[in-house]
Amino acid sequence: MATLLVLTNLPDRESADRLARALVEARVAACVNVLSPARSVYRWKGAVETAEEFPVLVKTARDRYAELERTIRSLHPYELPEIVAVDVEAGLPAYLEWVEAETRP
Repeated sequence: MATLLVLTNLPDRESADRLARALVEARVAACVNVLSPARSVYRWKGAVETAEEFPVLVKTARDRYAELERTIRSLHPYELPEIVAVDVEAGLPAYLEWVEAETRP
């Protein structure tokens, strides 16, 4: 059993909520947290940009990552969305088992 924490950012709460619901409904995520807005500073196409974005934390099973990434890319409004996956090295075993169970098609 391997669990991932996947991070992405969206430009507004509506699109973040839509993505969260779609990921859980598709069973590619067990749980998605939509956080409070954050200020992002980044370089894009040669210019330094700033934007208010809504961070999204996605919990999924490692073997569901490819489908999760495809789903995020298909629904995300950005040309190049941030999609970063981090291995969960430890956690409450019952919670990690729940993530695994909830991401089964």
